[in-house]
Amino acid sequence: MRIISGQARGIPLIIPRHDVRPTMEMVRGAIFSALGEKVLGARVLDLFSGSGAFGLEALSRGAASSTFVDNHQKAIAAIKSNLEKTRLKAEVVRSDAFRFLGRTAQMFDLIFADPPYSKETGGKDFARQLLESNSLARCLADDGLLILEKAAGNLDSNAYGWTIVRDKKYGSSHVLFLARG
Repeated sequence: MRIISGQARGIPLIIPRHDVRPTMEMVRGAIFSALGEKVLGARVLDLFSGSGAFGLEALSRGAASSTFVDNHQKAIAAIKSNLEKTRLKAEVVRSDAFRFLGRTAQMFDLIFADPPYSKETGGKDFARQLLESNSLARCLADDGLLILEKAAGNLDSNAYGWTIVRDKKYGSSHVLFLARG
């Protein structure tokens, strides 16, 4: 896995050694192609960061800032190593994603969320919990986007006050671009 484009293009990323399911490069490339110029100058939040690939790709493509949030020490170590390798600067926070959202006062233009799929968590549906979270909506700028990767399947985002802007399936992954409703 590597950075696809921008100033850190081609730099390979370290993947943490725990239960991480990194987003395929092809899927990440499609997401960033769809975002286009929206990345430039954006304040980015990368929740359930894993290797930090989303936030690092955004920084490489011209985002103003990125905050990485993950609860696993191995992921935090990988993100810090990847920042060092790419010579990019960012804030790295070891925290439960929901706890972070509940206490941060920051606003973000782009929020990437790639939570564990429910089959990996004993049935916990983190994607649904995120959409139900008032704290998540509060952290998203008025014209911001939430890019949510989840297990393929239907999700009635409108029930939680979100509007689907883009909806694409890639194998067992489902990527939603969502705006506040």
